[in-house]
Amino acid sequence: MVYAVFVVVLLASFGVSLLFGSVPVSARDCIAALRGAITGVKPAGSSVYIASLRIPRALTAGLVGATLSLTGAAMQGLLKNPLADGSTLGVSSGASLGAVIAIITRVSIPGLPFSGTTVLASCGAFLSLLLILSLAYRLDGSLSTNTIILVGVIFSMFASSVIQILVTFAGHRARDIMFWTMGSLSGKGRGDVLLMLFAFAVFGGVLFSLSRELNAFAVGEDNARAVGVNVRRVKLAVLICVSALIGISVSVAGTVAFVGLVTPHMVRMVTGPNHRRLMPASAIAGASFLMLCDLISRTVLNPRELPIGVVTSLIGAVVFIYIFYAARRRGQ
Repeated sequence: MVYAVFVVVLLASFGVSLLFGSVPVSARDCIAALRGAITGVKPAGSSVYIASLRIPRALTAGLVGATLSLTGAAMQGLLKNPLADGSTLGVSSGASLGAVIAIITRVSIPGLPFSGTTVLASCGAFLSLLLILSLAYRLDGSLSTNTIILVGVIFSMFASSVIQILVTFAGHRARDIMFWTMGSLSGKGRGDVLLMLFAFAVFGGVLFSLSRELNAFAVGEDNARAVGVNVRRVKLAVLICVSALIGISVSVAGTVAFVGLVTPHMVRMVTGPNHRRLMPASAIAGASFLMLCDLISRTVLNPRELPIGVVTSLIGAVVFIYIFYAARRRGQ
């Protein structure tokens, strides 16, 4: 029943994302565009606009939101800390730094558009994670969660400073980079949808398959070993998949904050801590949340468009404060 509600909300979010925007369209045009996308029949009239712009943008927003929320749930389970996600650990900042370097240097692979940004963003995410874990290990051999988060926050500040320095020397590309670092889904097409779908299917599929192991981590690594979990292998697999997913998400949509932090919190209140239920529900909720945030970003100041990262930060901050306050009240 709970999953049915999440799916209904997801479909409703997708529907309103197609219906509303800077250009008014009818429900009939939306249905015709969807029918054409499924059957391969070329749409006509307003359906062309919906099929070429709104459907790819809504699907990209949904896949990015699902990816960020899934990675947040996985990191929180792995580190046993509700404040852990790609942004708080510095992985997102590392991915942003890699993508900015790719944009400035115009690195590319022949025949694969935007591949340079995707590759360097993924490498930046993974290398930043390795650096954070290495520094945390030097400071605290036990790799406590608090030490990892502290090093991650410090690294995020460092990466942000480097990005600002690069922007200073970026010339006419500085404005585009600044808008991109705040998150944007403008102009996303089928290539972005396919890239996100591939990443979510491959790396997200691995995370889903590790839900039982993440449940074991909830009671401690020693207990996880006692029930037969290969702790080092699981940690490495989760961190690699999270780094790849965040890197690809950042290369497609820029920096989108709070989705991976807040959405798993909200879902956990409904599904409980079992990752077999939490992770799929978090992915669905994250997709719905980001599609609605994207709708707000392109309609609230129509015809101007807000960076989607600004919208998610505003909403996420308010929701997170409420969750924290409610938790403290229950604790009293």
